Amino acid sequence: MPTTTPDLVDLWRDDWYQPAVALPSPHCDARPDGAQIDLIVVHSISLPPGIYGGREVADLFLGTLDCTAHPYFERLRGLRVSAHFFVRRSGSIWQFVGCDQRAWHAGESRYRGRSRCNDDSIGIELEGLEGEPFEPIQYGALARLCRALAARYPITFLAGHEHIAPGRKADPGAGFDWHQLKRELARPALHFPTR
Repeated sequence: MPTTTPDLVDLWRDDWYQPAVALPSPHCDARPDGAQIDLIVVHSISLPPGIYGGREVADLFLGTLDCTAHPYFERLRGLRVSAHFFVRRSGSIWQFVGCDQRAWHAGESRYRGRSRCNDDSIGIELEGLEGEPFEPIQYGALARLCRALAARYPITFLAGHEHIAPGRKADPGAGFDWHQLKRELARPALHFPTR
């Protein structure tokens, strides 16, 4: 007997994606009145850089990172950042901020004629290092998440951190295959970066 795909709307409880592990971060606030959530920003992160599989990224987003545990972490002391989602190399997804809230992932940014991209975007971090390849299972998880987001919000644009903060940020970098994500999504109405 064939299995049925759950309705994309049924994947949500309020603004929390049910297939994700929920780890609520204090590093968020209300979006400004009238914010139209129409942009997904793809990032990459690993802590320490190039080391995968630990909880350090979660600890950073939760504000509980032990900055004495690794020399690299000292530069992160006092940093208050978050993303809505983190897609691990295994394809599992963790959610840190409800999508109706503003996560602190973009910083100083500008895209599609608007600045302050945190105001109206969803931030998705991929476990990885900028410029290095990502796992096929991550593309599948990312595509499913993007489809679910587009069913709930008026998502029109996808971009990398490098596109919204050029010269300041370079992630997810040359190792991220935008064409593969486009093929997985099969949503021609979405606007992808041109470079």
